Amino acid sequence: MLELVIPSLEYKEKAIGFIKEFYEYKSDINGTGGLYRYLDNYEGWLEKLEEDKNRPLTEEKVPAETFFLVRKEDDKIVGMINIRLALNEKFKKINGNIGYSIRPTERRKGYNNINLYLGLKKCKEHGIKEVLLTVDKDNLGSKKTILRFNPRFEREYYDEEKHDCIIQLYWINVDEGISLWESEN
Repeated sequence: MLELVIPSLEYKEKAIGFIKEFYEYKSDINGTGGLYRYLDNYEGWLEKLEEDKNRPLTEEKVPAETFFLVRKEDDKIVGMINIRLALNEKFKKINGNIGYSIRPTERRKGYNNINLYLGLKKCKEHGIKEVLLTVDKDNLGSKKTILRFNPRFEREYYDEEKHDCIIQLYWINVDEGISLWESEN
């Protein structure tokens, strides 16, 4: 069983191991609230997460919450999710409401579907009715996860500035996404 857990000191070593695995596998790191920049200052990252929750919406920053996706039977961090509680123009184009990742050795087990489902439930708790997800068109695993929740395709564009790839934008109705997941699982 998987659950979203608020990051705490208790998870310090496991969180650092989570990020190091991405480096070991040369894999992109998404949805971590910037954890990879705080490997030498985990406590500072926890402080940043607290600030992120109440951060005012600006041109560069948005309020957000970050969670570990933890497998209960062994208390292992198998994924992370970052939920942006409001969007500015930059996040409407590049990042969307939700960023997520599953550690490389735990992929292809359906964990990200659960991660997104639990993330949608958190969005509902915050009164968010529709969420924007952005995905690199070639990231088939993430795209497959998004498509499980019956999204509405908005558009795609070539992003040479930041990602040098085609970015697709999808909207998921939070209530419909939750209901769809619960009816199938």
